[in-house]
Amino acid sequence: MGMPEGKQRYTYSDYVGMGEEFFCEAIEGIVIGMSPSPTPKHQDVVDELTAEFKMYLRGKECKAFSSPIDVCLFAEKETKLDDIKDWVQPDLMVVCDKDKIGEKYIIGAPDLVIEVLSPSTARNDRLVKFNSYEKAGVKEYWIVDPYNMSVEIYGLTGKNYRKLGVFGKNDILTVDTFKDFQIDLKNIFKE
Repeated sequence: MGMPEGKQRYTYSDYVGMGEEFFCEAIEGIVIGMSPSPTPKHQDVVDELTAEFKMYLRGKECKAFSSPIDVCLFAEKETKLDDIKDWVQPDLMVVCDKDKIGEKYIIGAPDLVIEVLSPSTARNDRLVKFNSYEKAGVKEYWIVDPYNMSVEIYGLTGKNYRKLGVFGKNDILTVDTFKDFQIDLKNIFKE
């Protein structure tokens, strides 16, 4: 089943009415992605990063979640589903405010979002989602390129992102949100 025909803009209510087997993302009510399943290389990078974050955050207040889980970027607890026009499914995210973790979706902007590029999503991750995450107030945004084995990290300064660095497969990066957390990218990117 797909989105209702004849509509140009959708709400989260339209989306949840499609059933659990249907996945898509929307910005300002416009569907931006209904991607095929990820490649093994893409999923391996997501899984390795998820493992790093899960181990680091074990026993701490912040929680890491990997896709598929909906994030209603500009929603609050009281927001009606018909009023939600922006929802995404980041590859990985960290949420430090437990009140944002709803029963069925994340309510509002996560603290950190990681998108792992694939050929079908690169434009959205670098442009559409980048701008939406910035506008929503996601404090740290990573764009991970599994094919070039690199990680671009952006941090929110005021209302705008600034590039904090670009790291390659031989680098150890420090997670800006957690200054005592480092990731050896040799464990993430494998030949």
